[in-house]
Order: sequence, then structure tokens, then C-alpha cells
Amino acid sequence: QVQLVESGGGLVQPGGSLRLSCAASGSTFNFYSMGWYRQAPGKQRELVATITSGGSTNYADFVKGRFTISRDNAKNTVYLQMNSLKPEDTAVYYCNSFARRYSDYVGQNYWGQGTQVTVSS
Repeated sequence: QVQLVESGGGLVQPGGSLRLSCAASGSTFNFYSMGWYRQAPGKQRELVATITSGGSTNYADFVKGRFTISRDNAKNTVYLQMNSLKPEDTAVYYCNSFARRYSDYVGQNYWGQGTQVTVSS
């Protein structure tokens, strides 16, 4: 089975930085796409950034120039470097992966448990 385990959330002052990590496990799966979504209280979950195994990235407009997504394919780990954080970045950040089974290439989305990011002075 697939497990996504996030780490790196916490409390940071406006203008500060945090780095989120998400490690995927599941030796019989190919983690084609990995990424981050977030959900603030009372709001819908929204895309933050994604990256494919080939390195293609996609960012939400509200994080362009501030956040950087990267991944280590050998470790099946995705990172989100968040700089110039704003109070409106406060949310639970969820790791996501679209993974395919090697055996039959059937794919589906998987989610982590989420990690809280709070930006406040």
C-alpha cells in the first residue's frame, strides 16, 4: 500500500521560511506526480504546487516566486521550500501523489495526513 508521511510544519513569523517534506512508501508503485495542497479553515482545499518524476512543475499563482517544489526520486520524497510567508499562507498542508502500480499500471490519488503551517507574529 501507499503511505505519504509529511513533516516540517510549524509556527513562523510573517516573512519567515519553512520547508515541508513528504516521503512516499510503496515499493510496487511508481509515484508519477507528487505535490502539495492546502486547506485553510472554512475554505476548500487548493493546489499549491506539483512536480512530476521528470521534473515538470506547476505552481498556484499565489505562491509563484515564493515557494519552490523539488523531489528526490531515489527517495520518493517531495519538498516544499516556503519563503516570504504571509499570514494568508496559514493552512493545513497536504501531500498528494498520483501513483501507478507497476503490475497493471492502475493509478489513483493518495493523500497524507496533513501538517499545520501557521504564519503569525
